[in-house]
Amino acid sequence: MKEKLFSWIDNSIDLAIELETELTKRPAISPDSGGEGELDKCLFLENFLRSHGITLLERYDAPDPRAKGGVRPNLIATIKGSENEGCLWILSHIDIVPPGEEKLWNSNPWTVVRENDPSGEKLVGRGVEDNQQGIVSSVIASLAFTKQNLKPARTIKLLFASDEEVGSVYGIEWLVKHHSNLFGKNDMVLVPDGGDPNGECIEIAEKNIIWARFNTCGKQAHGSKPDKGANAFLAASDLAVRLHNELSAKFSHRDPLFDPDYSTFVPTKKEANVPNINTIPGEDVFYMDMRVLPCYTPDSVLAEIDRIKSEIEAKYHVTVKYDLPQLMQSKPTDAGSPIVKMLTKAIMEVNNIKPRTIGIGGGTMAASLRNIGINCAVWTKTQQTLHQPNEYVLLSNIISDAKVMALLGIIQPEQVH
Repeated sequence: MKEKLFSWIDNSIDLAIELETELTKRPAISPDSGGEGELDKCLFLENFLRSHGITLLERYDAPDPRAKGGVRPNLIATIKGSENEGCLWILSHIDIVPPGEEKLWNSNPWTVVRENDPSGEKLVGRGVEDNQQGIVSSVIASLAFTKQNLKPARTIKLLFASDEEVGSVYGIEWLVKHHSNLFGKNDMVLVPDGGDPNGECIEIAEKNIIWARFNTCGKQAHGSKPDKGANAFLAASDLAVRLHNELSAKFSHRDPLFDPDYSTFVPTKKEANVPNINTIPGEDVFYMDMRVLPCYTPDSVLAEIDRIKSEIEAKYHVTVKYDLPQLMQSKPTDAGSPIVKMLTKAIMEVNNIKPRTIGIGGGTMAASLRNIGINCAVWTKTQQTLHQPNEYVLLSNIISDAKVMALLGIIQPEQVH
């Protein structure tokens, strides 16, 4: 069966180009980033799959009045297997980030351009790698079965989720909250949304993510009479420095699974306060991006933030409030779990390289399922051009990823040692 699958996949390059081209024509940008959502792209993908023989399709739409059609769609395609010992899920996301400064692009971000590269032919366009590489590879792997009337050993389920780029509130998080019965305790999950150019890194753990927005309120005054006011900017600056220094010192454990191997507490975005130089600002807003090793809980970090916040309030006679645009706690996947062992075997067979397990500071959809006890592995062979101008994908990566995914559909756990 493997030879038939691989032969069909090797001959699917034109199909990969067609699918990448059509998906790129349909921007799927979150309303949080100024877009209409994912409906158009999802409808195209749904029709494409049905027209190519994948007809077991289900839509799970999260309501969002800001989006086109009032929904954020999540599409599941099923390819029935011969056994019922648990499904193989392949999770990709259909949303993308905006193109950024279009003057930095050499071509229209929404029109796929084929180019030659020293490492092989590539396709350029927004979303072609993040996460359309995962979408296209999983579709091709599945069509290798259905087009040849071959049945995988276990049922394959492809999830094309919304909203991954801004927190998955309307995507995998919504599915876990409202449709957790979709996922079984014996299921295995591959998330093709992270990796490296050699395809040697299998991500099994993610740092906890805490994004915080701090709003410092003081008293506005003339710049020449600072004692008449309470400088919100000064208080916020001290708060930012103390949070960075003291949280880093408090949560100082190192874990070589991750790069960097420590927790990070970084002030990032800063909103404008007063428009002129000679006014003491009465309000100031800044943000922090915190990536915390899994050995620490978010609650322990928030307790320290509250302590430091209270001291700043007393020192500068201000009030500090904060909210959390994102908080994600993630449990790790066991390096000896079946999905990791099977993925390791498949990668070695296709790419002739022995992979290693790693942890990352970024967040993927895997975290949501790990938190309900389902083992996930994040892997793909990627050029890591995601979110950049002139984002591109190598056609060879789409094909080799598809072969790895197809092997996961036929490898038996007892074949892996």
